Amino acid sequence: MPLYAQLEQDKVKHFMAGTLSGAIGADIADGFSGGNRYWRIAGAVTSSLLAGLAKEAYDEYKYNGWDNRDLAATVLGGVSIGITIDIFSEKRQRKGKEMMVEIVDENMTFGKSEMEY
Repeated sequence: MPLYAQLEQDKVKHFMAGTLSGAIGADIADGFSGGNRYWRIAGAVTSSLLAGLAKEAYDEYKYNGWDNRDLAATVLGGVSIGITIDIFSEKRQRKGKEMMVEIVDENMTFGKSEMEY
């Protein structure tokens, strides 16, 4: 039983490492792409995949123990943070657009001069 708990704790650590590396990758991709949602998610997944591959390559070299489940947990962390960041980014962008429309609507004269008011 203690071994099972330790293995599960290891997957949580891999998931968190994937989340952290995915957040960094999403931020970098977001900056390069100008806010493109597909690149944002791709950046998160790619960076978590690279982090997972690097860790598993190290484990294979040092301990002779590559684990695909650890790699999957790391990538899953990147996918989850990529989607989460995308959802919140889209809400923020949508809210900003709605505010801009309200400001424009309030300030539009639609061709009328100030004298006609």
